Amino acid sequence: MERPAWAPPGIDISVPSVSRIYDYYLGGSHNFEVDRQAARRAMEFLPGLPKIMQANRAFMRRAVRYAVAQGVTQFLDIGSGIPTFGNVHEIAHAASPEARVVYVDHDPVAVAHSRAVLAGDEGTGIVAADLRKPQDILAAPEVAQLLDLERPVALLLVAVLHFLEDADDPYTAVAELRDALAPGSLLVLTHASYEGIPLSQEVASGTVGVYRDIRNPLVMRSGEQIGRFFDGFELVEPGVVSMPLWRPEGIEDPEDGEQPEDPYAFSGFGGVGRKA
Repeated sequence: MERPAWAPPGIDISVPSVSRIYDYYLGGSHNFEVDRQAARRAMEFLPGLPKIMQANRAFMRRAVRYAVAQGVTQFLDIGSGIPTFGNVHEIAHAASPEARVVYVDHDPVAVAHSRAVLAGDEGTGIVAADLRKPQDILAAPEVAQLLDLERPVALLLVAVLHFLEDADDPYTAVAELRDALAPGSLLVLTHASYEGIPLSQEVASGTVGVYRDIRNPLVMRSGEQIGRFFDGFELVEPGVVSMPLWRPEGIEDPEDGEQPEDPYAFSGFGGVGRKA
């Protein structure tokens, strides 16, 4: 197996990675053949996966612009993955040049590539840490250096909580992060669900099986279970909804490549909450 020049030393390129599979769905180039094979297997069951990811990215961009419009210019993006075109720091800086962004991921490829992309950008940082250990994230020097936790922060948990099993206690992890944030902070969240997928649960569960096989279980939660992550936050209208329905801006950005009428775009949920 040929090793790409950009692959960090010590990375096992024979093991698929969630963030590189996501990169493949979005048309990125930072993925290995093993990632592409897993993505194609998942798409045999859910051919609309790239559409779901595009809807996810479009929601994230609208939520970042919403945050800046609300005066929130600090962003903590956990499970940020591999930076692709139109990422959080680009959208935030376009809306507010003084915006500060800290990315967090536990995938070494995502971290290494983020460092390369963000080199020289003093308003952004990258932390190698895991959502399962919120205190490690909050104690990271990059967080202390770039973010003032005494002021509102937008906490982004976009397409990441569904990779935490119930045994990982994801609700406690989110609550620990919430408790560290100042009043007025925002929680921006998306999550996979069987609800909204234009296929039977039996068929769609084949995709869940693919992720289980690569030791990255994908946990589908109901809209009600996803809503519980917003405990301690006041939901921003229109609440927890299918991603294209959250404050649509008419014609989406051309780079989103999203056609909101595509039925797969309505799979899963997104929402934004404000800490009182």
